[in-house]
Amino acid sequence: MGFNRRQFVGIGASALATGLAGCAGSSTEDDGTTTTTAEASTTTESDTTEETTTAADASYTVNMAPAGDVTFDKPPESVAHYFPDYADMAVALGHGDTITSIGLPSRYHTDHYGELDGVSLDKSSLTKLIGDAGISKEVFYQLDSDLHMIDPRWLVENNAFKLESSDIDEVRENVAPFLGNAIFRRTDSWHDYQYYTLYEAFEKVAQVHQEQEKFQRLKSFHDQYITDVQTKLPGPNSRPNALLCWQAKNEPESFYPYRLSGKGTNKKAFHDVGITDALSGTGVQGLSESDRGTIDYETMLEVDPDSILLRGHEGKTRKEFENTVLKFMKNHEVASQLRAVENGKVFRGGPIYPGPLHHLFLVERYATGYFPEKFSGKLFDRDELASIVTA
Repeated sequence: MGFNRRQFVGIGASALATGLAGCAGSSTEDDGTTTTTAEASTTTESDTTEETTTAADASYTVNMAPAGDVTFDKPPESVAHYFPDYADMAVALGHGDTITSIGLPSRYHTDHYGELDGVSLDKSSLTKLIGDAGISKEVFYQLDSDLHMIDPRWLVENNAFKLESSDIDEVRENVAPFLGNAIFRRTDSWHDYQYYTLYEAFEKVAQVHQEQEKFQRLKSFHDQYITDVQTKLPGPNSRPNALLCWQAKNEPESFYPYRLSGKGTNKKAFHDVGITDALSGTGVQGLSESDRGTIDYETMLEVDPDSILLRGHEGKTRKEFENTVLKFMKNHEVASQLRAVENGKVFRGGPIYPGPLHHLFLVERYATGYFPEKFSGKLFDRDELASIVTA
């Protein structure tokens, strides 16, 4: 296993007490609208990885809020995950075989691996963490993983999971430490510690698996790709806005709105291709842990967005989406009056937890969907990316 449980030097008592104090409120699977904490985007001096590589001590330490320091004597061979974005990071680093679990397998979309030669994941082998009664601490004992790559505050603050701080303490002491940060959204009032960008979190996972060189190659691939896309985008005044919302029904009548301007990592692909928030200045607030309100087509018509991004349909192809959801909207008395519907600018809104590999494909989807006059076909080299992942 990746560390000696009896000699583990992990989380300090004060860090744990601060990190897991209290239950500020419930949490949801969906993103929201307001940012309630400082949105740190850079690594601080105290947020660095200290590595000792002497002959006598080959251990290394990874620091990540809220858990603090976790020390390893070697990379973990088995890692429990909740978030698909972190699982995607492990796959990108060539360590998909270490993943033992996922919160909800249905939220982990893996079709993009099929386009990368030599990259695959048997999702059926992963243990589903969430059961009918929430998440049992016993599942962590059964998995017996070397590491839980899960934000411990997320597990405690989400009332649906029915876990207490004492449960996390017990599992950390008897099974393995926790390390991770809920990065997909920035709307939880309890998240009063540092946030990470997608690639800041990805770098932490690379440190865990000791794949810093591969991470740098993947980051360079990403940076060049995004630069190439952004240099071809039309000017800011020529880019469309979008109404991002959630509704998984094929015949939707009401919608949970998001604020596309939010800074959680699930919005990164939209920001990378310059899509703006149709709700800016409208007074309509987005989905959050305290606001579960919906909007209907009449409200949509008041906004009349250039486009609509509808989440809850990642299991469909573009054609299947057009033949169900978009077809219904085109035949709806009110929805058919929306410019986005008239122009066919209604798209699947992407996953809630996109990891670094998935994100590359999402940028391609939205660049080609929104700007077909600028982009077509495949926008990045699959073979080059696969060669980095499988090296």
